[in-house]
Amino acid sequence: MGRVQDKVCLVTGAASGMGKEHALLLAEQGACIVLTDLNISAGQAVANEIKASGGKAIFIKHDVASEEDWLQVIETALQHYDKIDVLVNNAGVLILKSIQETSTQDWDFVQNINTRGVFYGIKHILPAMQKAGGGSIINISSIYGIVGAPSACAYQASKGAVRLLTKTTAIEYAEYNIRVNSVHPGVIATDMTKEIMVDEASTDALLGSTIIRRPAHPKEISWGVLFLASDESSYMTGSELVIDGGYTAT
Repeated sequence: MGRVQDKVCLVTGAASGMGKEHALLLAEQGACIVLTDLNISAGQAVANEIKASGGKAIFIKHDVASEEDWLQVIETALQHYDKIDVLVNNAGVLILKSIQETSTQDWDFVQNINTRGVFYGIKHILPAMQKAGGGSIINISSIYGIVGAPSACAYQASKGAVRLLTKTTAIEYAEYNIRVNSVHPGVIATDMTKEIMVDEASTDALLGSTIIRRPAHPKEISWGVLFLASDESSYMTGSELVIDGGYTAT
């Protein structure tokens, strides 16, 4: 307990799925949570759940593709907690289409959330972290930011961009004690994937080369996020934390 005691952690896309699990686990370990999402009712419910368990949390409606929203979220968080120690860029979307099937609208939708949203978050959190004397930025990428796969061109391009944006930020801001790492989950059982894994055959196809023949529970990714948020990872920056059941091992 207390692995991130009194750290202020901002988690995007925290109303459901992995983001919700990240927020709950960080709160359980002593963090003060700023949850953001477009889903107001679900996001507020997560904040209420944390507070009912004795934790500290606020919810802010947030479109990560909006620079104005990012500025407002960070300002509100600083007004409420006076600092931000950890940013978890978790919000993301998935479209499974081949290159020729992917429209410009599909491409822009995925890039605006998965790439532009991460860029805005990093850019605008840095001054607060510099002022505080350091921090940890955790960017949720994917195994599809490391290896190729069919029918996911926009998603893979976005997650590959997140991987290298992580590295360049780590290099630029190491002198300010700001660590920046990416997390690369494999197949996770969330709302994003439940429409794909409708039966045993489709689940097996999505798992692909996963050695542990099952999808992960979101909390299994959250333990990695907790490690990167904590001081336990103080010598880790510019790195990929791969949590994929062995997908990329073969």
